[in-house]
Amino acid sequence: MPQLVLASASPRRQRLLAQLGLDFLTIPSDIEEGDYAGLHTGLPPAERVTALARAKAEMVARGLSDAIVLGADTIVVCQGQVLGKPASAEEAEAMLSFLSGKSHEVYTGIALVRVPGMIFRQAWERTEVRFRQLSAREIKAYVATGEPLDKAGAYGIQGLGALLVESICGDFFNVVGLPLVRTVALLQEFGIDPWNRT
Repeated sequence: MPQLVLASASPRRQRLLAQLGLDFLTIPSDIEEGDYAGLHTGLPPAERVTALARAKAEMVARGLSDAIVLGADTIVVCQGQVLGKPASAEEAEAMLSFLSGKSHEVYTGIALVRVPGMIFRQAWERTEVRFRQLSAREIKAYVATGEPLDKAGAYGIQGLGALLVESICGDFFNVVGLPLVRTVALLQEFGIDPWNRT
């Protein structure tokens, strides 16, 4: 069985993949997400995250000889605006103020690359999240924890960010950063199955 490799430095994706009981290595890609995403600003959100997930997986796969590489990318979309990771505490506050009291969509693209052969499989997931109305004090206090600074949309639903969320429709794990059902479906196409580890 080829080695499963996660092309992401995200501790949340690492924990979710480990939750499945799978053995994997972590080799983050060197892609600068902001620069790459700028090249795909005209794409619909689902295509945008899938393209970046594939680029991450492909970059890591080029340095390997026998592996299945998993890449992923997540963005938040609210009223047509794409929100990635905030560059500063001020930007995080602005994002959270914008999301306050509104519904938004979380898109995650996932891509697998099998080497040798550079055989691709890819998919995406969409989840709708609604924030309750947030006060300026709550936003400042949340940003001060540091939790929002490395997350798309400036919040982590698996942490204190759960207190911002009024409702969710769709895959919870997609909002964390890796839609598990969709991911396992792709892994099974390459013979990796958490239900069959023998």
